Amino acid sequence: MSALKTARMLTRYNTWANQVFYDSVFALPPGEAEKPRATLFKNIVHTLNHNYVIDSIFRAHVEGREHGYTARNTTDHPPLAELWTVQQEFDAWFIRWSDSLTTESLDETLNFTFVGGGAGAMTRSEIILHLIIHTSYHRGFAADMFFQVPARAPTTDLPVYLRDVPTARD
Repeated sequence: MSALKTARMLTRYNTWANQVFYDSVFALPPGEAEKPRATLFKNIVHTLNHNYVIDSIFRAHVEGREHGYTARNTTDHPPLAELWTVQQEFDAWFIRWSDSLTTESLDETLNFTFVGGGAGAMTRSEIILHLIIHTSYHRGFAADMFFQVPARAPTTDLPVYLRDVPTARD
């Protein structure tokens, strides 16, 4: 599989995994998604908010604009439904953006400043890979909190996506 085809597949996988995960969060008993937990980001919704903040920061990097964030998460999080709306907007943009890339542009290095300060430089391909890994990692944090409800965490593994989505390899 080519790097370009892989990048496009990964953005679609991420959108699918977010849909599966948010559907499961919405299905939790009332209040469980916002219930304080012994975890870095306080609760499930705040963890998902962190994913959205990082997505937004890197979108700004690839668009060559300021993102306006001073930290890797916000002090509070929006309501789950509102967060899901903006996450879906990002996910749609992420797919459109990956579809606009060429093999050459995937390898182009973008320079940016990290939120905590310091210079950063990544290729577009590395940014896609970072966002996929980062989001998966923190969905794992949130999945662990499902067991504290108790509830079964959703399965968002790449092989499940490749099995369940017929167009995943197109």
